Formats: sequence, C-alpha cells, structure tokens
Amino acid sequence: MSDCPCLPKCPFFNDRMVGMPTMANQLKDKFCKGDNAECARFMVFSSFGSERVPPTLFPGQVEQAKRLIAAG
Repeated sequence: MSDCPCLPKCPFFNDRMVGMPTMANQLKDKFCKGDNAECARFMVFSSFGSERVPPTLFPGQVEQAKRLIAAG
C-alpha cells in the first residue's frame, strides 16, 4: 500500500511533531504508511475534508474521531 495522501501536508506531522522526529516516525509507520484506515485524522478527513480535521486530533484518537463524525 502507499502512503496516506494527506501525509505531505498533514499539519499534525509538519507542525506539531517537528521537535519529536522519533515519535513522529513511529506514528507515521503505524498510521500513515500502508493502511491508514485506523488513523483518526484520516477518518475525519475522509468524512468532511481537511478543513474539519481538528489540529489537536492525534492519529490514535479513533473514538474522538468517531464522535466527531457522528455529530456531523
């Protein structure tokens, strides 16, 4: 599988994780490379577009993503 289409411009990795490259790479390996269906940010992006993805949403916050999607 290929990388997440959002990865090049993802503000989470390009802004919030700049000072933590090791942690960022671990999260990218888990959520962004290959199957990104378990990434909370991608879930919200897929439902509403990039403008509705909260900047504070971590990739692993799936339950929060599901609540955002359910609330519409």
